[in-house]
Amino acid sequence: MDFVKSRKHPVVRRGAAPSLTAATLATSLALALPAMATDASPPTTDAQVATARRLQGVTVEGTVVPYKVDQLSSPKFTQPLVDTPQTIVVISNELIREQGATTLTEALRNTPGVGTFFAGENGSTSTGDAIFMRGFDTSGSIFVDGVRDLGTISRDVFNVEQVEVTKGPDSTEYGRTAPSGAVNLATKQPQPGNATSGSLSGGSAGQKRATVDWNRQIGNNAAFRLNVLGQDSGAPGRDEVNNKRWGVAPSLAFGLGTPTRVYLDDLHVKQDNVPDGGIPTIGLPGYRSPDPARPFIGNAPRVDPGNFYGTDQDRDHVVEDMFTAILQHDFSEDASLHDTLRWGRTHEDYLLTSFTATAAHLGTPDPRDYSTWTVARSNPNFKDQTNRIVANQLNLTASLATGSVTHNLSTGIELSREKVDTVTLAALDGSTWPAASLYAPNPDISTPLVYGPNGGWTRGRTDTAGAYVFDTLKFDAHWQVNAGARLDHYRTDFGSAVACGGRSTPACGSLPTGTVVPGMDARASGNLSSWQFAVIYKPAESGSIYANLATAAQPPGGNSLSLSASANSVDNPALDPQKSRTAEAGTKWNLFDERLLLTAALYRTTVSNELEQDPTRLLWQQIGNKRVQGVELTAVGQLTKKWAVNAGFTSMHTSTSHGALSGATSGSAPAADGSNVLAYTPKRAFTSWTTYRLPFGLVIGGGARYSGEMQRGADGAIGTPTYVDAYWVFDAMATYPVNRHLDLQLNLYNLFDKRYAASINKSGYRYIPGVSRSGMLTATFRF
Repeated sequence: MDFVKSRKHPVVRRGAAPSLTAATLATSLALALPAMATDASPPTTDAQVATARRLQGVTVEGTVVPYKVDQLSSPKFTQPLVDTPQTIVVISNELIREQGATTLTEALRNTPGVGTFFAGENGSTSTGDAIFMRGFDTSGSIFVDGVRDLGTISRDVFNVEQVEVTKGPDSTEYGRTAPSGAVNLATKQPQPGNATSGSLSGGSAGQKRATVDWNRQIGNNAAFRLNVLGQDSGAPGRDEVNNKRWGVAPSLAFGLGTPTRVYLDDLHVKQDNVPDGGIPTIGLPGYRSPDPARPFIGNAPRVDPGNFYGTDQDRDHVVEDMFTAILQHDFSEDASLHDTLRWGRTHEDYLLTSFTATAAHLGTPDPRDYSTWTVARSNPNFKDQTNRIVANQLNLTASLATGSVTHNLSTGIELSREKVDTVTLAALDGSTWPAASLYAPNPDISTPLVYGPNGGWTRGRTDTAGAYVFDTLKFDAHWQVNAGARLDHYRTDFGSAVACGGRSTPACGSLPTGTVVPGMDARASGNLSSWQFAVIYKPAESGSIYANLATAAQPPGGNSLSLSASANSVDNPALDPQKSRTAEAGTKWNLFDERLLLTAALYRTTVSNELEQDPTRLLWQQIGNKRVQGVELTAVGQLTKKWAVNAGFTSMHTSTSHGALSGATSGSAPAADGSNVLAYTPKRAFTSWTTYRLPFGLVIGGGARYSGEMQRGADGAIGTPTYVDAYWVFDAMATYPVNRHLDLQLNLYNLFDKRYAASINKSGYRYIPGVSRSGMLTATFRF
C-alpha cells in the first residue's frame, strides 16, 4: 500500500498530464453517449432484476438500474424525474457505497459545482456541511425526509437511502430556502423480509469504519430495521485531524402492504472530532508579502499541506438526536394522506484554532532561516450551540379528471418551531496560546488556553406556518402544465447578552471592559409567498421538453435564526426578505429501454433585495442584485448492460449589479480581484463516475472531478491570493465478489496526488487542502 500511503512530504510536480487525461475522458464520454443510443439491450445482471423499492412509502415497481432513481421521496413531487420540470440530481445509495463516501459533503461530489468552497470569515472557520451551490450558501437549506435540519455539523450517510439535490428556487416545496436550491436526505426504512448487511473498512491515515444494516420482518405486516455506525479515522494528508463518531438508527414499520402504514424512526449520532482549521496560503500562486517592509515573505515556499496549526485543545463534539413519526394512508388508488412529525436536537461544542497570517501575526526573526518563522495562534473559535426543531407536515395527494384534463394534486400544511441557543465562550484573564512554528507547527502546548463562559448568550426562535398546493395538469399525451403556490407566515424572536467593549459590541461607558450587558432584543415577522409554473411537452413517452419559472424567499434570520443590528447584515430585522427567481428551459430523456436518463438545462437565477452600500451617502440599502446563469448536463444509468455511468457538467456565469435590473450599473465588487462575479463559485465544473462489470464478476471503475478557477470574497487583506486554481482529481475502484455473501472493494483516491485548495477563507490567509492520494479497502457482507 506504499502507493496510497498518506503523504507528509513535498510533491513532485507532474506537469499537464492529469489535465490531458481528464480532457480525454470527458471527450470520450461525450462521444460515447450518442454512439450508444442505438443499444437497447435489456438488463440481465442479477442486480437489475425486476423488484419493488420503497422510499418513504413511495413504491416504484420496475427494473433497478445502477445509480438511476426515477422518483423523489417527497409526495410533493408527483411525477417521475423525466417529467419533473427542474434540474434535480439524485445520488443513490449504490453510488455512495461504490465511492466509499461517508458524509453528505463527500456524496455531493456527484453533482457538479456543489461543495464546501468557503473556509470561513477572517476570524472563524466554517465547519460541517458548509455547502455552496450555484453561487450561494446552501448550508441552511438541508433537509432530512423533507424537514429542515439545522446546525453546522457534518452529516454521516450510514442511514441514508438517497441524497436529492434540487437546483433553483425551492421555496414552494420547502418554505424559506437559499436561491440555489435545497438538499434532502431520504433515510432508510424497514422493508418486508429478512436481510443483514454491513461493512468493515480500513485505509490510509488510520481510517477505520464499520457499519451494520439489519432488517427483520415481524409478522405479516411489520418490520424492524437497525443501522449502526462506528468510525475512527484520520484525514489523509493532514496531521492531527480526526473524525471519530458512532451512530445508531432504529426504525419500526407497521402496516406494510396495507392501506395504512406507520414508520417510527430514531437517530442518535455522537461525534468527537479534531477539526481542520486549514493552513496558510503562503507560497500559493498569487501570494505576495502582506508587509511592504518585509517583501521577502512573498518569496517564501509553501508550507507542508499536512501541517496542523491547532493545538491539542482543539475539538468538535456533536450530539445529534432525531425522532420522526410518519403516517401514510391510502384512501384509494387515487388519493393518499402523508403526515410527518419530527422532533430534533443537535448540540455542538467546539474549540478550533483559526489564524490570520497578517503582517502583525507573522514573525520572521531570521529572514534566511525559515525554522525561526512563526504564526500567531490568535483566533480561538468557540461554539456551544444547541439547535432544536419541532415540526409537523400534513400532505394530501389526489388524482382526478375534469373533462379531458387529468389532475395530479399535492397539497398540505406545515407547522414548525425552530430554536437556537448559544452560550458565549471566551478566553479568560488574557490567556493566549503560544505562536506556532510556520513550517513545523507542534500541537502540543505546555500552557493551555484558559477559557469558559463569559456570561454572554443568544437565543433565537422562528415559528412558521405554511400552506401549499401543486397541480400537474395533463391535457393529452403530449402537453402538461405544472403549477404550484405556497404561503408561509413566519415570526422570529431574538435576544442576546454580550460583553461590552469588543468589536461590534456596545461601548462600556463607565463599566469595565468585558462586562456583560444586554445585547439585542428584536423580532421580525411577515409573509413569504412563492410560486412556480412550468409547461411540459412530451414528444414521446420517454422524454420531455420544458420551460419553468419559479421564485424563492429568505427573510432576515432565515439561515441562522439570529438577528443583527448591523446595517450591513442581511439578518437586520428592518430589511425585507431576500427574493429570487429562476427561469429554466430543459429536456430530459429516458433511453436504452429506460436504463439511461439524459438531462440538459439552461437556467438563470436572479436574486434581488441584496444589500449594497450607496457610494455617495454611504448608506446600506437593498438595491443590489446577483445573477447566476449557465447550463447543466447529466447522464445517469447504463450505457450497456455491463457499463454504468453517472456524469454531470455545469457552467456558472455570475454577476452583480445595483439599482433596477433594466439599465443596471455595476455595484460593489464582491470578488477579491475587483470583478463583479460571485465568490466561491467555479465557472465550470465536471463530475463523473463509471463502472464496468467483467465476465468473471470483477467490477472496475473510477471517476474524474474538475473544478474551475474560483474567486474568494473581497475585503482589506493585503498580499493574499484572490482566487484558487482550477484542478482535476481522479479516483478508481475495484470490487470482487468472493462469494454470494462477501465482496471486497478497493478505492483509490486522488490517483495523481494532485495538490489543490479545496476551499479558501474570505481574507485568503488560509485554505483547506484537498485530500492527498490515499486508499481504502472495504469488506462488504450480506445474508
